[in-house]
Amino acid sequence: MPSKITCDIAIVGGGLAGSLIALALHARHPGLDIRLIEESSVIGGDHVWSFFAEDVAPDDRWLVAPLIGHMWKGHEVRFPAHGRSIDGRYYSILSERLDAHVRATLPRKALMTGRRVAAVTRTSVVIAGGHRVKAGGVIDARGPAELGLLDLGWQKFLGQELILEKAHGEALPLVMDATVDQIDGYRFVYALPFGEDRMFVEDTYYSDTPQIDPAKYRKRVAAYAKQRGWKIDHVAREETGVLPVCMGGDFDRYWDSGGKQVPKAGVRAGLFHPTTGYSLPDAVRTAALIAGQDRLDGISLHDLTYDFAKKTWDDRGFYRLLNKMMFRAAEPHERYKVLERFYSLDAGLVSRFYAGQSTFMDKARILTGKPPVPIGRAIAAIREKRK
Repeated sequence: MPSKITCDIAIVGGGLAGSLIALALHARHPGLDIRLIEESSVIGGDHVWSFFAEDVAPDDRWLVAPLIGHMWKGHEVRFPAHGRSIDGRYYSILSERLDAHVRATLPRKALMTGRRVAAVTRTSVVIAGGHRVKAGGVIDARGPAELGLLDLGWQKFLGQELILEKAHGEALPLVMDATVDQIDGYRFVYALPFGEDRMFVEDTYYSDTPQIDPAKYRKRVAAYAKQRGWKIDHVAREETGVLPVCMGGDFDRYWDSGGKQVPKAGVRAGLFHPTTGYSLPDAVRTAALIAGQDRLDGISLHDLTYDFAKKTWDDRGFYRLLNKMMFRAAEPHERYKVLERFYSLDAGLVSRFYAGQSTFMDKARILTGKPPVPIGRAIAAIREKRK
């Protein structure tokens, strides 16, 4: 028979954003009765999340520290015209570690996995089958809202953790290897050394379309490994994904499409870097923000999360402008030139860019000098209005 559960806070969606909120609330408000509701049987899905040290504020690092599975003291990039190594810590989190930490940290009753959600309001969750959760406040952290309301390009990828026949000899992650053939827009390969004979290799595209072709991508991963001299023993895991690269849109319509007056987090709140599509830095900031509040009712949570997401959206217009230049001013096979020039700039500028915290001087530096795209097309792309 349908049941009714009451609690203080219900978080819908056990991905990265929802899980971090649950962990932060449990740490800062240990007396709260929390429910983390997830459709899958596992927390976090099957993902690798990576980030730079500067992406997370020092006061918030306690939240992600237990989740880190790999750390390096620098990273490399390679382009046809140049390559470089950049100092600074770089981290990766694997979803299985997130799942284990959430299960070890939260009370058993807090986890409600394998529950498909039928409806959400700011104070209630209806689960398929008629079960209901009544809460003082609800936060919806499930996947995206109506992405068709935004003007988007796409970052799409297939990654495989390769177990190699012998040690690969690489010490640092290669976060962008754009020396590969340029196909379907800007293409690069991402390679993370997870162990002496383990390499996570991701074939990535900045494309006009979200469609992926797993069979072709697998062949390209294998071809890249062969070109690097890595003999594959077997594939331990595989991940595919499509991330939005935002050039514009109506934020308020997008917010409402995910549920009017419902508090939100993650991509559903529009909280992702417009250029990289990555949401981890924003997920940490959101979790810390919510956990620092005393008022956690549905109305207060809605106003808090809306105001934070809207301000973040407004502050990131510069990145959406750059995306227009990359997607609309450059020919697809020459989009790499935008990133190639970007990676010739100061390392501090690069790190602030990824953190979504570019200064005025950073923005001026990015836009000055010889443009990597035709100036006329760049101006036309900036002026273009869509959605």
